[in-house]
Amino acid sequence: MAKRGKKYREALSKIDRNREYTLDEAISLIKETAYANFDETVEMAVKLGVDPRHSDQIVRGTVVLPYGTGKSVKVLVFAKGEKEKEAKEAGADYVGGEEYIEKIQKGWLDFDKVIATPDMMSKVGKLGRILGPRGLMPSPKTDTVTFDVKRAVKEVKSGKIDFRVDKGGVIHVPLGKVSFDHEKLKKNALEFLEKVIKLKPASARGQYIRKVHLSSTMGPSVKVSVSDLRNYLRF
Repeated sequence: MAKRGKKYREALSKIDRNREYTLDEAISLIKETAYANFDETVEMAVKLGVDPRHSDQIVRGTVVLPYGTGKSVKVLVFAKGEKEKEAKEAGADYVGGEEYIEKIQKGWLDFDKVIATPDMMSKVGKLGRILGPRGLMPSPKTDTVTFDVKRAVKEVKSGKIDFRVDKGGVIHVPLGKVSFDHEKLKKNALEFLEKVIKLKPASARGQYIRKVHLSSTMGPSVKVSVSDLRNYLRF
């Protein structure tokens, strides 16, 4: 295991590794122990009581965080005609068709999200091998294949995030920046957790939300009390 730096060890000394903190305490600790010389991202990891090996227990969805993630998102929209105009007016960074498909095939990837209208997917489909592994391929499951491009672009720009449980049954998401007000981080966290709870698979057995951790980009993680979260959410 790599040796941790002095600042990390100092941050870790302020956290009781055997204790589960309330959500408020955890947020305060994350803000207090962040030490990097940049505005770190606050991240949440949720261990679920599901078995992702079974297709009916894969938890996947999207959520619009009330206060966004603090990150500027570049959006590419594949559309034509009136929908192309609509996407541009909504604030999309890049809008078009074949010209952007060709650019991507040549290695251009200067964007964070891709949205496409259904009538463009026959052409966009050829980018599956490039966009798929990067999690950028438009999909109806993430509401990125839609004719309502105005709404889709605005949601992504205002803080919509996609999430999916990994092989270990854990979901990782960004909740904002360390510089965010305490209440903004708290409301973002609760909004995300509420969506995860709504997506509980019918086949899941036992305790659904098993462990929750908060951390900053460079700092140590903090255990969040699942019992405390029940004071805010029904599960």
